Amino acid sequence: MHQRSALPVRKILGTALAAGLAATVLAAVPATADATEANILEAGAPPAAPDATAPATDGPVERLIVGYKSKATEAKSNDAAAKDAKAKGEKAGESLDFQRRLGTGAALVDLGAQLDKKDTADVMAAFRADPDVAYVVPDRRKYATAVTPNDTYYDRQWDLFEAAAGMNVPGAWDKATGTGVKVAVLDTGYVAHSDLAANVVGGYDFISDPLMSRDGGGRDSNPADTGDWMNKGDCGVDEFGRPVPDSDRNNSWHGTHVAGTIAATTGNGKGIAGIAYNATIQPVRVLGWCGGTDADIIDAITWASGGSVQGVPNNPNPADVINMSLGGGGACDAGTQSAINGAVSRGTTVVVAAGNSNKNAAGFSPASCNNAISVAASDREGNRTYYSNYGTVIDVTAPGGETAVQANGIWSTLNTGLRSVGSETYAAYQGTSMAAPHIAGLAALLNQASPSMTPAQIESAIKTNARTLPGTCSGGCGAGLADAARTLGASGSTDPQPPTGSVFTNAVNVNIPDTNTPVTSSLAVTGISGNAPTALKVAVDIKHPYRGDLRIELVAPNGSVTQLKAASSSDSAANVITTYTVDASGAAAAGTWKLRVTDVYSSDAGYIDSWSLTF
Repeated sequence: MHQRSALPVRKILGTALAAGLAATVLAAVPATADATEANILEAGAPPAAPDATAPATDGPVERLIVGYKSKATEAKSNDAAAKDAKAKGEKAGESLDFQRRLGTGAALVDLGAQLDKKDTADVMAAFRADPDVAYVVPDRRKYATAVTPNDTYYDRQWDLFEAAAGMNVPGAWDKATGTGVKVAVLDTGYVAHSDLAANVVGGYDFISDPLMSRDGGGRDSNPADTGDWMNKGDCGVDEFGRPVPDSDRNNSWHGTHVAGTIAATTGNGKGIAGIAYNATIQPVRVLGWCGGTDADIIDAITWASGGSVQGVPNNPNPADVINMSLGGGGACDAGTQSAINGAVSRGTTVVVAAGNSNKNAAGFSPASCNNAISVAASDREGNRTYYSNYGTVIDVTAPGGETAVQANGIWSTLNTGLRSVGSETYAAYQGTSMAAPHIAGLAALLNQASPSMTPAQIESAIKTNARTLPGTCSGGCGAGLADAARTLGASGSTDPQPPTGSVFTNAVNVNIPDTNTPVTSSLAVTGISGNAPTALKVAVDIKHPYRGDLRIELVAPNGSVTQLKAASSSDSAANVITTYTVDASGAAAAGTWKLRVTDVYSSDAGYIDSWSLTF
């Protein structure tokens, strides 16, 4: 029999603040000059490993998320799913119980106790052996991914207007201010602030565990942030046996800080300016005491984007944009990917923080999920910040700040309360949590300026019109530093501006058989000297009824291969119409480039409609 202890920490995304701080709700704690990479998030965050080389992500597991194939009885019947859970548990020697149906249709299965790695692996193996199971993943925890705030009151927003490394936001305001656009902030909820109140609409509290919710109950229609303060060891221990958190933490009011960057009231004679200051903010509470769980976040993504979640009234204000300044260790799981795919299919643009561990973002979720805009953080000089994650999964970079000098942080709305609600204030935070809402705000501006744009077109417009980082970036910062004025100037009234530069296109259709046989479409590039760029634009238009079947690769003239998209059994939407940005600087520009597509599953087929390279 496995004993339950304090709630385990499943996912920690951090960078450095006072030693050992990880990524939960971020409160007001000053950053130290010698802060280490595993804890740059704000106060109230559980700790990461002191050497920041092995984030504590493999603690005990309490629940599993099981996705059944659509034809399986368990996909439709709760009774069948419950019987299946019981049978799988008996097979693995554990006591399993069906808990509820998630918004994606997946089943949430309680393990009856916290299981260690081996026992969890045994249970998951029992599900994976079942041909009716599409995927099974642990219900891991997510934590907010911001950085330490310093003092109160805002006096400058260099991140919006400074020429060197600001996002050039004022230059976009003559095109759009976010009017009519709805942005859901999946975070710690909302604490009342007069600089935001006019733009806040009703949201929802998706924290199902009353202990984590700290509001006297589970899910309800009140997304108020009740505070996320914690005492040392409240959340159990990490995989190294250390207490989580490693010291007492105060409230962070993280969701309110994120919301202020997106849509704080502007022109009211006080406080700060929001990027999309006429947009509405819908607070969706998913992070509380000791973070949040994948299952709650999956349901929140589904509900916020207009999908249905059992036991929850449908959202009367489905979001045009979702911001998730949260995350944890481990690559994107199939359950979260399914929820994001569903949101995008409903027309919602999803923006996620890259994480603050100074590591490859491919090892973090939801930063590594497909169909979401993954955002790295830059400092006031335009360098990748010392804490920001990096890599090929990064789509774009935005100001995230560094608070060693508080004026160089990102200022936004906050509250003074350390262990209860206090009075409204402003403070500087740093983190990819602060960078992501810059892009969510920009997406809201684009949505107003060009309402017909799809999430893929919005992402493409932001990336195509990003400018080169004025500083340095090691490891990969996506398309560069987002530029609001260039993006809105390019968006026109209906569609994003076509890519600038030399464009090579192949519009000859190529059939894609469903026999796990790769097919290629070739492009002869001429007249371009030297090597290909570090941000080569690869636009693809592939028609297919189930795009999760497809693996898409770019083959350079020298034979090197870059995977643009992996196959995924949980990605059930149709068609791949998007633009990828890849570092192709290792190959000569001139020569024959190939788009290679493989349909790895049977039952349906599609074709390459067209694709292009922009140099």
